[in-house]
Amino acid sequence: MLAAKERYTQEVLPELKKRLDDANVMELPHIKKIVVGIGLGEAIANPKALESAEKDLGTITGQKPVVTHAKRSIATFKLRAGMPIGMMVTLRGKRMYDFFDRLVGIVLPRLRDFRGVSPDSFDGRGNYSLGFKEQIVFPEIEYDKIEKIRGLQVTIVTNARRDDEARLMLKLMGMPFSGE
Repeated sequence: MLAAKERYTQEVLPELKKRLDDANVMELPHIKKIVVGIGLGEAIANPKALESAEKDLGTITGQKPVVTHAKRSIATFKLRAGMPIGMMVTLRGKRMYDFFDRLVGIVLPRLRDFRGVSPDSFDGRGNYSLGFKEQIVFPEIEYDKIEKIRGLQVTIVTNARRDDEARLMLKLMGMPFSGE
């Protein structure tokens, strides 16, 4: 089985060129980056939540996460501007393609009652977002060593101009969309 980068250059690019009628290969859609994030609302009351989330996210992605901070204050949530409320990792290059391979080949098939990902989770500009209810679907996470089950979000950022171009490219790369 080809790795994601080789599969893209050898199989997906020629197929995209044929289907989209673009003469220039540089105009064809490709993945620019993958952003993996965890929102930690409980970090307001429990600062140790950041440490365990950082460990989990670092294990999943193989990269050190960056702490995200609140942009504005919200009194009802006891949130002040500048408080740490999440973690995120931006993957590019080889790590991005390796993560995509693991996501499509290992993680998604491990989901219970999995029938494909929603084809409607595009943002209108060719970027695809996917949410997980628990981080233990990733094989790197050991169930016995986690402090708390947390959800996480994965956003695949592409250079596609439209959602249908990005959907076609992701489908050709192996993303299992439901109803297709």
